Amino acid sequence: MFVDRKHILVRRWSNRVLQRIAPHFEGDVVNVSAWDDRDKEGGTYRRYFRRSSSYRRTNYPGFRGFRGDSDEIELDLTQPLSNELKSAFDVVYNHTTLEHIFDVKTAFSNLCEMSRDVVIVVVPFSQVQHESESYADYWRFTPTCLRALFRENGMDVIFEAESPHRRASIYLLFAGSKHPNRHKSRLPAYRTIREAGHWIGRSYLVSGFQFAKYRTQRLLGIAGTE
Repeated sequence: MFVDRKHILVRRWSNRVLQRIAPHFEGDVVNVSAWDDRDKEGGTYRRYFRRSSSYRRTNYPGFRGFRGDSDEIELDLTQPLSNELKSAFDVVYNHTTLEHIFDVKTAFSNLCEMSRDVVIVVVPFSQVQHESESYADYWRFTPTCLRALFRENGMDVIFEAESPHRRASIYLLFAGSKHPNRHKSRLPAYRTIREAGHWIGRSYLVSGFQFAKYRTQRLLGIAGTE
């Protein structure tokens, strides 16, 4: 009842989904624009990728930005990548950053260029506008948009999920790969998102039924999103 439905509820959802898929990935992992890597539930994302051989994070100077820690890389996603960052990681993870970058196509391309294989992104489909003196808020994303961005960068979607909560923000979590056949039998089953936010504007009765249906599917192992 008292959970923050604007930010915390969907963060918890994305954390649960990431906890399901992150252990399937190995190798060098980087959390891009990660601040201090906290998951806002008392843990760190480093612990989710428990099979990684190395784990680093990037930050941009400014609000909650680059501090020069030993595992930290200074990075501006709107600028050309340095040669040492190109194909430097097996998995590139980015949580709710792209909506704050106006040149979003360059930023997404850089995420893909950093990866030898997998890119995982969490973005808002629907969320209250949130800005400060240090950052602006430009974009909201659809599943179609994310699939096109991955395809444009030579990657196939290997997992997708949408947060299910009514009267709350809606996040999308997508994973793409340059080598999708490696992951077909490893990742949880998922359903392609056909109509994101389909409960928006529906009555409490209809949206309540839809949420109950989702919960039933999840318990039966059909939805593959939590």
